[in-house]
Amino acid sequence: MLDINRVLKEDRLLRALTGLNRKAFDELLEAFCVQLELEAIANSQKPRLRTLGGGRKARLLQAKDKLFFILFYFKCYHTFDVAGVLFDLHRSRAHHWMLRLQTLLESALGKKMALPERKLQSIEEFISRFPSAKEVMIDGTERPIQRPKDHQKQKNHYSGKKKCHTRKHLIMTDSDKRVLVLSKAREGKVHDKRQLDEEKLVDFVPDEVKIHVDLGFQGLQKEFVNIKIPTKKPKGKELTEEQKHFNREKSSDRVKCEHTISGVKRYNAARGLYRNHIKDLDDRFMFTAAGLWNFYLMAA
Repeated sequence: MLDINRVLKEDRLLRALTGLNRKAFDELLEAFCVQLELEAIANSQKPRLRTLGGGRKARLLQAKDKLFFILFYFKCYHTFDVAGVLFDLHRSRAHHWMLRLQTLLESALGKKMALPERKLQSIEEFISRFPSAKEVMIDGTERPIQRPKDHQKQKNHYSGKKKCHTRKHLIMTDSDKRVLVLSKAREGKVHDKRQLDEEKLVDFVPDEVKIHVDLGFQGLQKEFVNIKIPTKKPKGKELTEEQKHFNREKSSDRVKCEHTISGVKRYNAARGLYRNHIKDLDDRFMFTAAGLWNFYLMAA
């Protein structure tokens, strides 16, 4: 069985298994304990089916054990059989704990104001939520899924870019590499520009805020005045040295978004082949992983 107390004593080991150092872990644990207490209060109001002390004996006794369990799952994304061996649980109980604790972890991150927005509704909302943002970067990211059995779902989820079946998100970040907005997961076939138009991510960003995008969003610069996009190479021609230098500068601005996506995908639950079968749970995984990355930046 995994020795959680040993892991908590070694900062390097804790970061390797949860993505957080001890200081950040303890800070998140405070908010996580509050959510556990709220859950206990809600459950106490339900009629009991057995007396106190009945049923299985708990394996995850303390709040720190529960928090470590869900962070370890997000970081390593192991199977429930492996989780059962490591934490002395049946795989069905490991699945139960994952679903229960993921919701509590997401709520705790929400209390810490670490979760990104899912959709912007107005320019005023952007200004009030992100008053220090002077420039933002937008890019798409995909994660592989198991090949759907339904033929139409296969067509909808097949990504010609990744050459596999995927689900994709759009991410808006700032210069501090925080995830500001994370769109809902869509089928891999949907083009980045089409998803951006349907989500209306750019519509509610003030004109004074620069928006850096790559050539996958070609044409956006004709719709908004604050779009910063590289120069596309003319067909049959070459870019001038001045244009190449301009593109390198734009690339150095956009790379912060790539670093942010890399930070979010330190958690394998947001990167590896999605194995779970609950609808839209992959979207919750990505949302929670983005919150964990933002919290890591806040606590660092």
